[in-house]
Amino acid sequence: MTVTIRKIDEHDFHVLITLFNEFALFEKLPEKMTNSVEQMLIEKEYLTGFVAVNTEDEILGYVTYFFGYYTWIGKSLYMDDLYVRPDFRGVGVGTQLINEVIAFAKAKNCKKLRWQVSEWNKPAIDFYKSLGANVDAVESNCDLVF
Repeated sequence: MTVTIRKIDEHDFHVLITLFNEFALFEKLPEKMTNSVEQMLIEKEYLTGFVAVNTEDEILGYVTYFFGYYTWIGKSLYMDDLYVRPDFRGVGVGTQLINEVIAFAKAKNCKKLRWQVSEWNKPAIDFYKSLGANVDAVESNCDLVF
């Protein structure tokens, strides 16, 4: 299967919203998914990432990111989501997506790439460790939702 990685485009939003919902369901948190295509269009300058597409331009998965500044290390990239549709897992799509983000972070002179993984998601933890990532349980999420 031929897979191409490209930047997310506004024309992808209608498919991406479906994948965002799939990911929320996968994470066992569907009630937390409140985004919409309309909101994405309004906030499109903040939606940065890549999609993996096949030769028919069907989106197989996506990765989103944003820049952050960590006081202890400096400029960094935060990978918010990495999601691959179930039918396309295990064939390298996720690896291609995360490698694109890693290359992007390095090209932008980031000091690190940070992301989260659910403690119950053993396959993802093993995958991230195989890339050389340090997966720890030192910190917890703190969300203040408005």
